[in-house]
Amino acid sequence: MPSAVPAVPGPASRAPDGPAQWHRVLTLLAAVSLFIGTRAVWTQAATHQLVVAGIISVCYASILVTGVLALTVRRTRSLARLDLVVLLTAVTLVLCAWTLNHAGGDEAALTSQAARELVAGHPVYGQPWPWLFHAKGVSVTPTMDGGYDFTYGYPPLTPLLTAPLLWLGHGGAPATAAATVALVVGAVVLWRLLPVPWRSAATMVCLGFGFLPGYARQGYPAIVALALLVPVVVRWPRLGARGRLGAAGVARAVCLGAACAAQQLPWFVTPFLLAGIYAVRRGELGGRGAARVVLRIAGIAVLTWLLVNTYFAVSEPGRWLEGVALPLTQGAVLHGQGLVGVSLYFTHGSDRLDWYGHASVLLAAGLLAVFVLFVRRLGPAATVLPWCAFYVATRSQDGYYLMMTPLWLAAAVTAPLPEFAHAWQPRPRPLTGPRRRPALAAAAAVLLAPALVSAVLAATGTPPLRMDVTAARHTSAQTLSGLTLRVTNTGGTALTPHYMLTTSHGSSRYWSLARGPATLAAHATATVELRAPSGGFAVPAKKSARLRLRAFTGSPQTLSTRDLSRAELGVRPPRG
Repeated sequence: MPSAVPAVPGPASRAPDGPAQWHRVLTLLAAVSLFIGTRAVWTQAATHQLVVAGIISVCYASILVTGVLALTVRRTRSLARLDLVVLLTAVTLVLCAWTLNHAGGDEAALTSQAARELVAGHPVYGQPWPWLFHAKGVSVTPTMDGGYDFTYGYPPLTPLLTAPLLWLGHGGAPATAAATVALVVGAVVLWRLLPVPWRSAATMVCLGFGFLPGYARQGYPAIVALALLVPVVVRWPRLGARGRLGAAGVARAVCLGAACAAQQLPWFVTPFLLAGIYAVRRGELGGRGAARVVLRIAGIAVLTWLLVNTYFAVSEPGRWLEGVALPLTQGAVLHGQGLVGVSLYFTHGSDRLDWYGHASVLLAAGLLAVFVLFVRRLGPAATVLPWCAFYVATRSQDGYYLMMTPLWLAAAVTAPLPEFAHAWQPRPRPLTGPRRRPALAAAAAVLLAPALVSAVLAATGTPPLRMDVTAARHTSAQTLSGLTLRVTNTGGTALTPHYMLTTSHGSSRYWSLARGPATLAAHATATVELRAPSGGFAVPAKKSARLRLRAFTGSPQTLSTRDLSRAELGVRPPRG
């Protein structure tokens, strides 16, 4: 006899007009992501800005109510309205956080100063502004040749957008405001362009978790570039469909050129997008039709880039060219969470650091070639693959990866695998036939092998300098004023080392050379005396602090590290 009790619906079931369970969960997760970092902002506001603290408290209530309703509303339209509430709550929290923390860091200071110089009619590029780095919270970037980067090194669009906001005050506030507004606009645009059930994912990735708003409050020009790339990446395989761009396609090509005029990171994703568009359009229109589409997109983007840069290219051509290429040529010291950690943290250095740079370039080229070869499979990953090259670069900090993560979402939702089902893939004769799969695998391995070999060469290098502390001078029990070193160049190349003492994962200021040779000949040994930066170097009281003496050279790029004990430095261990 059949049971009269109806079957219990599964978790994915829904009423005829009700939202899918995954849509509910996505809305809930977006609301949860807004909790991260909110308590710290509220605590800060409660001490001296009660109005902001009150607004944040209302946002807490909004998150809680949204959480309840996301799990209980019955209609899809009601849940879509909740997605809008989550977005508005996120925007409010981002603006509250900017109100309290808008001074920014080195990126904001440089961008705001560039905007001020622009308004005043002064040169923007090649001008050192060392006084900017005396402010609290503004870090400096040391270079391998013993110097520091005090100049503006990005394309000019971000200072142009910052210039109208200079009334906000001194310091980096104008740049942080420009970046925060760009992030909010980019989040709203992505929210609007995504299919309705996915919109809360845009809120979560752009404004939740706290990491992208944090970069915006530091004034990173990459945030402006991200906002401009959002409309480009959404449904990017359909750009130029049927051989026509239309007004929307032209606008997206303009956004691509503007993004490249805001920061250098879009330079790396652009070849992947253009190659993917060519492959998809060639499968639809043939070779000539696809080439015409890509040339039109590239032409509009290049024209936009040139229009933004024209004033600077004409008024200061040499300095402008050096400035926009600076991040690629400055030779900044090693930093980041990528493969350079082997030489920086896990070993005592390498005499082949240049090979990290070679590996990065080779990996970017190899990944682009593999992408073209397997575009039907790798097409959706066009917005992720470019950042893999930074993992083996000398500067591989996580900001290079995570600042563009909203583009990952845009591609995942609007550029799925079926969009590339008929894309053109080059198949030379050696890569066809009954053994095509092993041949394709071998081709991919050959394309990526040079990058792998270069990375291994860099990571397995040995430190060229051997350093021993022979004397230490102090201004107090815990503060060093100078060091005397006995340094031996074990390599066959003359080196000009620059020394620093570090106590954490980052770098520090260089110690100046008070006595001794600046350059060590091959296989030579010398005694050098170093003077601490700013007159003294305070040794941390924590016993866990790792004291490391580092010596960088710029040509060739090398790193030599020596772990030091407190006894070697003549510093008494802290009590307790």
